[in-house]
Amino acid sequence: MQASIVKNFSNIKIWLFVPATRIDRVKKAFASGTDAVIVDLEDAVATTDKVQARKDLQVYYNSQDYQPIWVRINKAGSEEFFKDVVLCQQMPKLAGVLLAKAEQASDIENAHNMTGLSVIALIETALGLYQIDSMAKSAGLLAFSYGFLDLCNDLQVHIGTAAADVIANQIRYQLLLTSKVHQLLAPIDTVYTDFNDGKGLGQRVQLWSRMGMSGMLCIHPKQVATVKQSLQPTDADIEFARHVIEEYEQSGQAIFKIDGEMVDAPVIERCRQLLSS
Repeated sequence: MQASIVKNFSNIKIWLFVPATRIDRVKKAFASGTDAVIVDLEDAVATTDKVQARKDLQVYYNSQDYQPIWVRINKAGSEEFFKDVVLCQQMPKLAGVLLAKAEQASDIENAHNMTGLSVIALIETALGLYQIDSMAKSAGLLAFSYGFLDLCNDLQVHIGTAAADVIANQIRYQLLLTSKVHQLLAPIDTVYTDFNDGKGLGQRVQLWSRMGMSGMLCIHPKQVATVKQSLQPTDADIEFARHVIEEYEQSGQAIFKIDGEMVDAPVIERCRQLLSS
């Protein structure tokens, strides 16, 4: 994936899911202030409802209300995958696709080659996590994300425990490192399932953003405002950054102290990034 293409998507921080069975919610999703809307044709749609969901999606695509959306398609190689691909071929102005349960490079390349769209690969199995280095070289891959609940089920990790937190951070680290080495968009964090827990969501946002991840999958419009607020730097952060840049520009020194903290080149660069964001 060319660096210029990755840069085009670097400003997307919030990715909001809408079930394909509720296309009427797409307009509300965009109105929430999210950066991107994902219409879900996979887990959010029962097998018996998928035919009608695809029809509804195509009706929306051909309407005057259409805004570029992403579509989560079913696992590569499945019968539903090929039906999703045929639909995507009829909607060339989609923003891109999220590929469920990616496990090998050919999964991603098939999705890209058959749709002509950028692909976000969802890692949801142990095999997929094991194969991320080879998948990172796939043509058409924009970024990785992951489904933590599915991964925990596959790995037999107990959700909601300290052990699960350790595993989650290990997954984030693996995806971060692999994405950086292969010049992909930084990975997108998984969903926070309790959409009524604003405090917990804010803490999660601070965690992944400080780790260097690029954004987060959301499942409810009410999460959007919390994510946006949590991504804002504090007044103290901004003030410190200003002091650092002012001192650097005035003194020209490569190493100095601000408020008792040692400042060198990496700190200066971080402050520049903060003030330019």
